[in-house]
Amino acid sequence: MPIINKVIEIPTETGINIYNITPQIKDFLASTQIKNGQVLVFSRHTTTALVINEDEARLLEDIKVFLRKVAPETDSYLHNDLHLRVVPEDEPMNAHSHLMAMMLTTSEIIPVVEGQLGLGTWQSVLFFDLDGPRKRTVFLQVTGE
Repeated sequence: MPIINKVIEIPTETGINIYNITPQIKDFLASTQIKNGQVLVFSRHTTTALVINEDEARLLEDIKVFLRKVAPETDSYLHNDLHLRVVPEDEPMNAHSHLMAMMLTTSEIIPVVEGQLGLGTWQSVLFFDLDGPRKRTVFLQVTGE
C-alpha cells in the first residue's frame, strides 16, 4: 500500500487566525493515484491546531471569542516568565496560545473515497494559528490504493 507525504506551508497573520486548508489537501490528493484510503493532516507546532468544522465567517469569529475566553492573553501564566528560563531572543509570551491549542487537536484523519475527501457537505479542514504571525507547516500523508 503506497504512502505519500507532503508538507504545506502556511504564512500566517498576527493573532488568532483560522485558515481553510481543504483546497491544498484536495490538490495534494489529486496529485496522487490514491482512490480509496485515508489522509492524515498533522499540525507541526505547539501553538497551532486543526479542526473539521464549517468555514462560515461569523462562526469563525465566535470560535475566536470562545478561545480568548478559555485562555485570555492578559492572564498571568508561569510560561510567560521568560526571565526564569532559557529562551530565544524573539520568544513571545504565548502561554495562552499553548493552552488554546490543548483544547483543540493536532491532527485529523479523513477518509478518501473514489479519489475524494470523505467530508460532509459543510465540513472543511481548518488550520488554527493561535500565535501568529509565523510561517507554519502542516504535514500531509495519504495512504491507500
